[in-house]
Amino acid sequence: MIVKTDPKLDLVLERVIDVPRELVWECWTKAEHIPHWFVPRPWQVVEGELDVRPGGKFFTVFQSPEGQKFPNHGCYLEVTPHQRLIWTDTLHEGYRPSGKGFLPEDMPLTAILTFTPEGKGTRYNATCLHKSEEGRKKHEAMGFFEGWGTCIDQLVEYSKTMRR
Repeated sequence: MIVKTDPKLDLVLERVIDVPRELVWECWTKAEHIPHWFVPRPWQVVEGELDVRPGGKFFTVFQSPEGQKFPNHGCYLEVTPHQRLIWTDTLHEGYRPSGKGFLPEDMPLTAILTFTPEGKGTRYNATCLHKSEEGRKKHEAMGFFEGWGTCIDQLVEYSKTMRR
């Protein structure tokens, strides 16, 4: 499936990182890795459950530096091993409508992550599709590029500690 992005509705962050695609995939698909990189420090992921299959659960709980917890529910739409993950926060496990996403209710999103080999590393592409231009603008103003960029940096840092 090819997804055409719309700059009025979507945010795209792409980088080439010095991490093999297989490790990037493992960081995204094994729950034990998520707490090490998935939110910008000093925030933490204090709980996570992944069922990496179409219709499967993508669940995390973020904790702020002040200790406030934020549960995040999502559903995988597409899983192409080592190549692409698509998930949305508008559905729960089993494609059950959630009524609420990770972000404020007027900002539901679908995330498309692609991992393409490039040299010894990976071309990492994160695209967030939004319902409205207003939602995209709010997500960008909340720090999409800085936050997702920091998480990529943390993924790279963490992956270098993993056994290869």
